[in-house]
Amino acid sequence: MSIQIPEDAKILADQLHSAAIHLLRKLRREDAASGLNAPRLSALSVVVFAGPVTLGYLAAAEQVRPPTMTRIVDALAEQGLVVKKKNAQDGRSTLIHATAAGKKLLLQGRERRVRALAAQIAALGFDDRKMLEDAGEILRRVIAAI
Repeated sequence: MSIQIPEDAKILADQLHSAAIHLLRKLRREDAASGLNAPRLSALSVVVFAGPVTLGYLAAAEQVRPPTMTRIVDALAEQGLVVKKKNAQDGRSTLIHATAAGKKLLLQGRERRVRALAAQIAALGFDDRKMLEDAGEILRRVIAAI
């Protein structure tokens, strides 16, 4: 039995989906300062926030095949942003850890993105900022339910 979704909910979902994509695309402009391409930056983000992780976990999280992720991780390791260490619980696998330099680079990038977005939010009036704050709380609840 399928759930009947009201048309206005579908329209709003489509608008939110589009807004989220456009927001991330515009904020991605700030990523150029990191010196990393999008796949490397995305993989580093997973390692920093979810790590240490296995190559298989990272490949699944990034929705790429393990050989592709191996190349990405090797490049990050060459740049000194991650290190690979044997898994103490399972000697057959390797865990990927972010280095201090990797964490710093990623957090600086996040700060640039947040600063760019905050500048636009600061230009809004009080009522619009409050409405956006309320919408953010609603979005967190919706995302938690997905």
